[in-house]
Amino acid sequence: MQGKIVKGIAGFYYVHVAESGVYECKAKGIFRKDGVKPLVGDNVRIEVLDEKEMEGNLMEILPRKNELIRPAVANIDQALVVFAVTKPKPHLNLLDRFLVMMESRDIPVVLCFNKTDIGKDPEVDELRDIYRGCGYPLIFTSAREEQHIAELKSLLKGKMTAIAGPSGVGKSSLINLLQSEVEMETGSISRKIGRGRHTTRHSELLVIGDDSYIMDTPGFSSLYLDGIEADDLKYCFPEFAPYEGKCRFAGCSHDHEPGCAVKEAAASGKIHSRRYEGYLGLYREIKERKKY
Repeated sequence: MQGKIVKGIAGFYYVHVAESGVYECKAKGIFRKDGVKPLVGDNVRIEVLDEKEMEGNLMEILPRKNELIRPAVANIDQALVVFAVTKPKPHLNLLDRFLVMMESRDIPVVLCFNKTDIGKDPEVDELRDIYRGCGYPLIFTSAREEQHIAELKSLLKGKMTAIAGPSGVGKSSLINLLQSEVEMETGSISRKIGRGRHTTRHSELLVIGDDSYIMDTPGFSSLYLDGIEADDLKYCFPEFAPYEGKCRFAGCSHDHEPGCAVKEAAASGKIHSRRYEGYLGLYREIKERKKY
């Protein structure tokens, strides 16, 4: 039987099998012997030991599409990056960091701005103007008034999505709405996973539809851009891509050099000035950090 690990804790792995439910599984010793650790998000084969109690053994980990260390998960298809239109006012430098982090890991992004019910039109228009040139699917929602939730769900359909964003922007409210149509199934998962001995906060996949999962985790809170070199940062800004190779100097950093196509595009409005300024701030931060 094949399924997906939705949670792993205390040596137990909880495997969601479509149309059957969640099985509590122990990993076979061969994984320890081979130095392989099952991860949340892994597609696996299991052997059912007790159908009534929904218990089994984890027999095989299927090939991974990708693997992250923090949080320790596998097979992420995309990230849903959520910020609020207002309350809290979006910290655009922080948002740039989220987007750069996902780009550096080759994780596609869906960018969501929540709380449109309390945001003013000029605030929405400004955010749309800044980020529509990035190439990410861009959606504005109101969890409170359930606006554009069906559209958001369609962007997540058939995928494993990690949700990321600062506190207070309505991530939990959005997750609750996305789960609403599969309440019975998620309830059974919660009962299975929530048994007394397993209470620690860990990465967890929540079922939001057929073969559709969202990952609720605190693990995307560390936003120091470790491992990103200053010269590679430009590749993490998708709107710079059309100008690659058009600068006067090969290896242009898009900072101080004359004849920089990216700088000219920002000056003419083809690249939003706010995004270009965000790039310069992060570039100089990384350069400064490398000195010490």
